[in-house]
Order: sequence, then C-alpha cells, then structure tokens
Amino acid sequence: MRLRVDFGYDGTDFSGWAAQPGRRTVEEVLAGAWATILRADPPKLTVAGRTDAGVHARGAVCHLDVDEPLLAELPGRSQRGPFEAAVTRLAGVLPADVVVHRVSAAPDGFDARFSATSRRYLYRIADSDATHDPLRRRDTVWLRHPLDLDAMNEASASLLGLRDFAAFCKKREGATTVRTLLDYEWTRDIDGVLLGTVRADAFCHSMVRALVGAVVPVGQGRRPVEWPAEVMTAAVRDPGVAVMPAHGLSLEEVTYPADSALAARAQEARNVRSL
Repeated sequence: MRLRVDFGYDGTDFSGWAAQPGRRTVEEVLAGAWATILRADPPKLTVAGRTDAGVHARGAVCHLDVDEPLLAELPGRSQRGPFEAAVTRLAGVLPADVVVHRVSAAPDGFDARFSATSRRYLYRIADSDATHDPLRRRDTVWLRHPLDLDAMNEASASLLGLRDFAAFCKKREGATTVRTLLDYEWTRDIDGVLLGTVRADAFCHSMVRALVGAVVPVGQGRRPVEWPAEVMTAAVRDPGVAVMPAHGLSLEEVTYPADSALAARAQEARNVRSL
C-alpha cells in the first residue's frame, strides 16, 4: 500500500532532507522511525521538495510503500485505525524537531514528487524597521538596514511566469532550469518582519534563496528594480546575487490536483521542461 505522509521539521540541526553518510538528515531520521514502528528495513521515501541544510518545513509531503500486514499490526490492542496509530507511534520515536501531522492511504497514481502542481515557500527577514525577536532567530534572517517593500515587490513581479531560471539555480548535468514562477510577493507582518511568499510548479537547487538574494539589494537601494530581470535574462549566475541564509526559509505547502488527475500530472512533470 502506498501511504501519503504530511509532516514538518525544524531544519536547524539537519544537513537537509537527503540522506548523506555521516550526517543527520530528515530522510534518514524519518525512514528510521518508520523502520522502528514497522519492525522492518527503512523504507524508501519520495519527498515533494528536497530542502537544503538548515531549511525548515511546515507542509512537507512524502510517500512510501509498505506491506499491508505490517501496517495492520500498528494499532496493537487499541481501537485506533492503522493510520492514526502510525501517527501516534511515530511521535513516540521521532525527535522533537520532526513531527508527522497525518498518514493516509495515497490515491491511485499519487507520487509525492511528480504529482505535485506547486510548492509554496516562505522567507522571513527582519530589517531595521522590524522587531528582532530572539525567539524567532532560528527562522528569521536579521538585516541591519531598512528594506523598501514596494521596490522589492516591483522587482519580484518581473520574474513571474514560465522562464529559464539558470541565473538562480545550481546547475545539474542533464537537468533543466526552466520553471513556472506562479507567485512572488512581499508583505510586512504585524511585527514589521518582511514575509516573502514564493510559489512555483517546482524549484531547482538553491532557487528560492537566490530569488530572495536578487531582490534584497533592490530593497536596500543598491540595485535598480530592473536588475533581477536583467540577471535572469543573462541566464548565468551573477556574483551580485547572494544566496540568502537557509534558516529564513520554510516549505509551507505542496498542492496536488484532483485524484483523477494525479497520474497524468506525474507523467507530465517527468517531461523535460523547455521554453
């Protein structure tokens, strides 16, 4: 049976999602927890978004395939169903910085990665006009100077649409950097913290933090509002674009189509994107 798992984590003490020898990763910890409660080998987890070291998640999604007899044993003598029992048993073995919110039977055709239609990220910046709350220091980047919200939004809007984001991605051999940026906007929270919402059909490596790094100089008045779009058009990494610190970023939401469209979406997403 294929299971959908909705979960979140504080990425501070993790070396990202993907398992790496000798490093603590979300994938390793979560797969190990499943192995413990199922009394089986660690399962293969397929995640909707592979986060970098230090990046957080509130709305992460992954899937795994399990033998139904093992799943059926999870409730033990309790009256709980196997999915509810899985959430409870995982909570008992997972560390405090990983929380599984929900386990459910995945619909036919569901693939946590390829069936997704969008991923939404949030980036938090406290500039000189915002409250620097020490209790939020692990998920908020502190900057000394004020940022011009309107200028940042004007620059962000110029990057929307189906584009080649090679200037904002770490290239991988054989991988495309063409993506559709659906939303990119900035607001100020009640405490003055700037909240950057970035949503796309998919992201390539370091893309979100580089997109933020492209508009922060505009907000600081060091670059004109046209500069991020010019960088994108050049399609090469620009030394003026700093990849922003990981701890300000969190994966907030992954969206999927109706159950009847899951398989078709997964097939479409596997096709190499082009302009």
